[in-house]
Order: sequence, then structure tokens, then C-alpha cells
Amino acid sequence: MSEELLESVRSKYGAVAESGLSNEHAGVKAVAEAFGYTEAELTSIPAGANMGLSCGNPTAIASIRPGEVIVDLGSGGGLDVFLASKLVGPEGRAIGIDMTPAMIERAQANALAGGYKNVEFHLAAIDHVPLADASVDCVISNCVINLAPDKPKVFREIARILKPGGRLAASDIALKGELPAAIAESMAAYVGCIAGAISIEAYREGLLAAGFEHVEIVDSGADLNAYAKVENQSGCCSPAMGNVADSGQALPVVSASCCSVEANGETNASANLHEELAALFSQYDINAAAASVKVYAVKPRA
Repeated sequence: MSEELLESVRSKYGAVAESGLSNEHAGVKAVAEAFGYTEAELTSIPAGANMGLSCGNPTAIASIRPGEVIVDLGSGGGLDVFLASKLVGPEGRAIGIDMTPAMIERAQANALAGGYKNVEFHLAAIDHVPLADASVDCVISNCVINLAPDKPKVFREIARILKPGGRLAASDIALKGELPAAIAESMAAYVGCIAGAISIEAYREGLLAAGFEHVEIVDSGADLNAYAKVENQSGCCSPAMGNVADSGQALPVVSASCCSVEANGETNASANLHEELAALFSQYDINAAAASVKVYAVKPRA
């Protein structure tokens, strides 16, 4: 992925972080519930931690225990970090890693508002985590590894920071067929965790090559069209994408911001990430080619 494309991804998520999207929007809440979060979980954390960006609920499959150190790769507003913090208790730690400054700022504000004492957030790429070797009990991630341009490097980094016997429990998007060209070439679909996904078999092989064992990748059966539920939420405001036909690029980069203030002082939120995804998914059956998957792997003890 070019640096320009990487910056487009960062800009897109930065704008979502700065938007008013939260669990208080019905569509945002509906997306989280469609991918496995319970009402009790969503109401137990700061509303701003949920922005409708999930594709599963990794804390529900991670078997998190009191006293453990948990790391969330691509922690966003802190949703899974805050859920994990309750499970590890005061003797444990929940650590978020995110490459987008606005997401880190939002997560830290949420942590302060919620009074969390056992959480921390670091600005870093998920293929270069600022943590010591063999210092983590469990790595979780929610629809972020598919965004990484060098997934084998991410898998090796996860193996590096995990203790022997440590585990990976992630929710992600993986391919079970060929994506339609319009989706494969869409920047919105890339940022929306679809176009950058690899096949289920390639995912499995990548984890095995990184030294993991007991690798399982299970199709959750969740409907990826759930993302359309966020459409027209008034708080959503992310950068508009350049048009493929206009730009001539396979994956167009950010061209303008829908968060710009117009002459009448109103914010233009007509072109945002969720609406672009909804438009694409209305034309194609995304579930035929991609799946929300549950990913499990264990680092050998010796």
C-alpha cells in the first residue's frame, strides 16, 4: 500500500473519530448488536467508544481472565479495550493500539470520562507495536488486520509480543470467493475492511507461517449488510472519496471532506464512509464473497 493510500485510510478513520457517531445513534448500536455485542455490554461503556466499525465481538471469544494483559490491535474509540478492562480487573491491563491520532484522543477521552484505571492507549501501527517481547497474554482485534498492507508482518508482531502459550482471538473479514471489481477497487470498501481482506486459507497459512498452532478461522455467519444500518446517521461525517472514473486510480484517495462548513453554516454529511458502503452493498451481495470470521491461534509454549 502506498503512503498516500495509507494516509487516506488514516484520514478516513480520523474523520469518523471526530464525528458525533456513538452508541446513542440507533444505526450505530444496530451494527454492534448485529455483530455480537449485547445490550448490557454496549451500555456498560462510554457511548462514544462505539462508532459502528465492528465486524464481531472479540472479547466474547477470547476467554479473558482476571489479571491478564490484553492488547487490542486497532482499538478505535476503545470499545473492546473497555470491555476487556472489566474482565481483567484491577490487577490486569487492557492496552489499545491505533495508528490514527484522533482515535487515540477519542479513546483517551472516553477512558477519562468512564474513570478507567487499568487501560492505556498507544499511537502506533499494528505491525510495529511498542510493547516488549512475550509481555501479553492475549491479543484481540476487531476488523483491523485486514487493513494492514503487510499481514505476515502483523502476524509475526503478534507472535512476538505474546507470551508462550498466549493466544490471538480476533474478529475480522476474510474472503471465501472473488470480490466484484467495483468493490475490490473501491477505497470505501478498503477502509470498510472488505477490499483489503485476504482469503480464509491465506489467513490460516499466514498465522501458521508466523509460528502459531491450533489455528482456527470460523465463519460467524453474520450479515455484512449490517453496515448499511448506519446510513443517514446525522453524526457521521467522514472525508468524501474521489471517484474511480475521475481519478483513474485503482483505489482513489481522499479528495475532500464532507465535514467542511458550507455557507449556511451547516455541515455536509452527505458523503461518508457508511453511506458509501451502503451504496456498494445495495448493488452486490457482499456475503457471497466475504465473511465475518472468528480467528483463533495459540503461540507454542516451547
